[in-house]
Amino acid sequence: MSKNEHLMFVCTGNTCRSPMAEAIFKQLLQETDCTWTVSSAGTHAVEGGVAAWEARETMVGLGIDIVEHRSRQLSEEMLKKAGVVLTMTGAHKQLILSEFPDAADRVFTVKEFSGIGRNPDIGDPFGQGIKIYREVAQELQKHLTLVLEKLREGQYCNGNRGK
Repeated sequence: MSKNEHLMFVCTGNTCRSPMAEAIFKQLLQETDCTWTVSSAGTHAVEGGVAAWEARETMVGLGIDIVEHRSRQLSEEMLKKAGVVLTMTGAHKQLILSEFPDAADRVFTVKEFSGIGRNPDIGDPFGQGIKIYREVAQELQKHLTLVLEKLREGQYCNGNRGK
């Protein structure tokens, strides 16, 4: 598999936003001819942590199970495998680019890549209760639907990469 077929989501701890984004995007892919591999990691993750309870409950409400998710710390190796890296905030993007400037052409915020929203950040729901997690999941669904459309318009699906 080429790195062009790998999409990675990045947040801070890899227990809330990026696992939800990964799961939502995988669900969206099931309805398409896209064969992208999707993963997630955190800029300050504790290896092997479980997704936040509120994130798991929010995903169950969408018919998605993330109980098996385990947090991962973003590494240079992971970054090299990804054709597109979507961060939850501008700060995540800047942190990655400060450590890995060669990835500049592949790292975007979710909102930047989706093309909508003035504020580049997907807010962190950590510690704010299930209602906020659900709002973040809705925001992710909206933006990730547009991300998928952009990937398909760029002919990154069904073996048509860049043609």
